[in-house]
Amino acid sequence: MKKRAIMLAGILVSGSMSFAQNVQKDSVKMVHLQEVQVVSTRATAKTPMAFTNVNKEQISKQNLGVDIPYLLSLTPSALTTSDAGAGVGYTSLRIRGTDGTRINITANGIPMNDAESHTVYWVNMPDFASSLKDIQVQRGAGTSTNGAGAFGGSVNMQTEGISMVPYAEVNGSYGSFNTHKETVKVGTGLLDNHWAFDARLSNIGTDGYIDRASVDLNSYFLQGGYFTGNTSIKLITFSGLEKTYHAWYYASKEDMAKHGRRYNPAGKYTDANGKDVFYKDQTDNYHQTHYQLLLNQRLSPTWNLDAALHYTRGNGYYQEYKTDSLMEYGLSTYILNGTEVKESDLIRQKKMSNDFYGGVFSLNYNNNQLSASIGGGLNEYDGDHFGKIIWIKNYVGPLNPEQEYYRSTAKKIDGNLYAKANYELGSGFNIYGDLQYRYINYKINGTNEKWDKRTKAMQLLDINENFSFLNPKAGVNWELNKHNRLYTSFSVAQKEPTRNNYTDGKFSEYPKSERLFDYELGYAYADTWFSAGANLYYMDYKDQLVLTGELNETGEAMAANVPDSYRMGAELMVGAKLDKNFRWDINATFSKNRVQNFIEMLYEDEEKNPIEIKHGDTPIAFSPDLILNNIFSFNYKGFDANLQSQYVSKQYLSNAKQKNQMLDAYFVSNLSLAYTLKLPHVKSASIGITVYNLFNEEYENNGYAGSGYSGSNKERYNYSGYAAQAGTNVMTHLTLRF
Repeated sequence: MKKRAIMLAGILVSGSMSFAQNVQKDSVKMVHLQEVQVVSTRATAKTPMAFTNVNKEQISKQNLGVDIPYLLSLTPSALTTSDAGAGVGYTSLRIRGTDGTRINITANGIPMNDAESHTVYWVNMPDFASSLKDIQVQRGAGTSTNGAGAFGGSVNMQTEGISMVPYAEVNGSYGSFNTHKETVKVGTGLLDNHWAFDARLSNIGTDGYIDRASVDLNSYFLQGGYFTGNTSIKLITFSGLEKTYHAWYYASKEDMAKHGRRYNPAGKYTDANGKDVFYKDQTDNYHQTHYQLLLNQRLSPTWNLDAALHYTRGNGYYQEYKTDSLMEYGLSTYILNGTEVKESDLIRQKKMSNDFYGGVFSLNYNNNQLSASIGGGLNEYDGDHFGKIIWIKNYVGPLNPEQEYYRSTAKKIDGNLYAKANYELGSGFNIYGDLQYRYINYKINGTNEKWDKRTKAMQLLDINENFSFLNPKAGVNWELNKHNRLYTSFSVAQKEPTRNNYTDGKFSEYPKSERLFDYELGYAYADTWFSAGANLYYMDYKDQLVLTGELNETGEAMAANVPDSYRMGAELMVGAKLDKNFRWDINATFSKNRVQNFIEMLYEDEEKNPIEIKHGDTPIAFSPDLILNNIFSFNYKGFDANLQSQYVSKQYLSNAKQKNQMLDAYFVSNLSLAYTLKLPHVKSASIGITVYNLFNEEYENNGYAGSGYSGSNKERYNYSGYAAQAGTNVMTHLTLRF
């Protein structure tokens, strides 16, 4: 603790943020014919909103196999989690305390969020970072974009432009827990003055820090382009195939004390000898393929058109060992040794098959005084959810492993139109306006996988919901001089519930849509060696669906509407280039996140006789009061060194503010060392090592919690599980470019 306090105090002395303030350049200047949907959905230095740009060099330095959330973990107000404990496999990103279901994710302006869960499962996009040019992270409601509503932030990814010269690249990583990554990239360069093609193949695997948290990921990325005059057309396809052992069950503190921090209860059962063993095929299996057809047409020196068609195919299942009531799967009881068996060990498969397709566009205008865009998109999702029982222990009677015990179909239409403009009145003073209309129709029909005790049948789903949202945004940006900038903005965002909000809630009561009023005020200073900034925000929510801390059967977080809640905070940034070789960046978020007048419903044995507990104002779950990031960077004649540190204050696992349901504060540092040299017949060769969790911090960054009461005196009890993270571990890497 003393060591941690000394290090933390040293960081706090300097104040605050700037992970990427130095790259806060007008992104309009970066646009060329190969890029689609950059101007219309991205913020620029004249946009009065908080954002961070992460360029390809910054991505490459950390892209050793970890998922994209971990590449963004040091951007302001960002937090990451890892089920397997080492950043590979199922990971998630939170911005300003909001979870992934409320973070809008796009690639080339095309929605990446799953239409039903609103989540991006990064495990289905392995090594996508190796094909990215840059990423912009907007905090708050952000600019109007396509797809899911942004309630905490948005992540706008842009894939690499096609190389005009031939190249080849091979890189590999290997480290603790048998973690490895192999990537091969090649490009033809420009052929016949019009054509060019790029390709990437990747494999990522790990045994995981958590027991049996193995991951096997394979992916490809292909793109081809045709360029002529003022027109460019690109066809992109990328695909991911994953097999991941379940690690989302987490472990209680009691289990960790008894079995160790790496304990994973998933797939546990008792064999014929009475010994506890684990099912070997407790796995998640999914294949997802994306297709994007991108057009950029320059109409004049001031006008250009971006348009895209897209299609995504997803198919897969997860398999697990359970002990359950046979009736809840539509199966008959059976007689074994003279006893009626109503509950038995079984293996089930829960499957998904879905298609997502549509188009997006933007017509953009830009001159010295005015930049404006009209854009939008229309997308449709068709999905099937169904499940099968493939084995039952000692089952007597016919068992058809192809017999389904539930099936539902979902259809969602999502359309939006927006218009935005940024006009310079003079003397560096800009006004910004942005108006979006969004319409959603969402239907679910069939049976759900949950048993309805009232009807003694699977839960019936007959949902047909329509939503119409009008989302205005406005602000001003004032460049006082070449060093100083002030901005302020007000935004409205609205968002429909997710599938889980419907299926995991009360069978007879639908969740409400959410609304956000986002107020932002910021200041930035920048010169050749020093940058600093501050952003103040107040996010006022109506009917926010907040995380309760509990998990459903698939390990996804559950949420419920609360009438009034807010998030407010200050994001501070400082960056200094102390000499030509050494740079220091630091950012901090101080925040207060509250549910107002929170009323908790507590059940006897978690299922009957509910009672109300009025808590007053309580902290929103998974929302720390302080996030602090520090980066020391040193570069000299091909040698590169980085020491990155993050401090996160305590987080509650539910909104009831229970001290025994809490993630403790943690302070984690990573040290990266790399050297780049020239070799014969090789453009460059880089070799390096990264030491994660340098000081062997023992911490958890995710979890779940639940509560109930028992007895006539209504004695409360709590339970919780925690995602333990790896101690000190290393990753080596080698990259050859030709």
